[in-house]
Amino acid sequence: MEEKPSASIKPYLDKLTLGVTRILETSPGVAEVMFVEKEPAERHTIISWEQKNSCILPEDLKNFYLMTDGFQMTWSVKTDDTPMPLGSMVINSVSKLCRLGGSSMYTLPNAPTLADLEDDTDEEGNGDKPEKPHFDSRSLIFELDPCNGNGKVCLVYKHTKPVVSPDTEIWFLDRALYWHFLTKTFTAYYRLLITHLGLPQWQYAFTSYGVSPQAKQWFNMYKPITINTALLSEEADSFVNKLDPNKVFKSKNKTPVIKKKPPSQPAGSQKSHTSVTSSKTSSLAGNSSRK
Repeated sequence: MEEKPSASIKPYLDKLTLGVTRILETSPGVAEVMFVEKEPAERHTIISWEQKNSCILPEDLKNFYLMTDGFQMTWSVKTDDTPMPLGSMVINSVSKLCRLGGSSMYTLPNAPTLADLEDDTDEEGNGDKPEKPHFDSRSLIFELDPCNGNGKVCLVYKHTKPVVSPDTEIWFLDRALYWHFLTKTFTAYYRLLITHLGLPQWQYAFTSYGVSPQAKQWFNMYKPITINTALLSEEADSFVNKLDPNKVFKSKNKTPVIKKKPPSQPAGSQKSHTSVTSSKTSSLAGNSSRK
């Protein structure tokens, strides 16, 4: 079931979702595909946000907000005729594009902050790995997607001194507060979000430790429409269910189960044991009669 969009966004809905709604609706087991329509953001709202945070939104993200103030699409699967929420694709609205790690006026003066996690010995970026964001004043970090509590996708301004550089990147902050690079532009991240169908924990496919075993099963059932990146090609085997149903449910050529019997005693030993027992019994009877 999909919410009917208004005439203003309907012509652009298929382009906005890259046609993923039709793919999901024809996928086996998918029960509901819900798209929440959002009005375009006002231009003055974007300007106010930029003035408040002393930075300029990247042009692609700004154009996105001028078309729709945020994005939300969810879909469910049927288990025992009951829909279970599974996929979730979210881009926060301008009003919810909040700074991460900023100090609050309600916190105590000596209360710990994310900036306290900074370590001067952290590795800086090299040719292979980009420089990681910082929780202190060296970076500006804004939350794009809360990821259902599995982490945070963030818009990062890494160079803030002497003035904030307009260059931004998209990073994933996991629950252990480690940073993982995703894309250089919002457009590239949006494509990743759509092509991964909003599957649970899909951002962890771009970390060194990968997604959880349960999430791998969902990846195997609803394969993401993703580009064969180097990371995913290296981890290709991990997304394949190696369980062979032909072996598990095999009914032919069953090996008979042989029950082990306790070792039987030889007949001669049984006879001698019986004679000894009878002689002992007779001797006891004779002793009792003498008494």
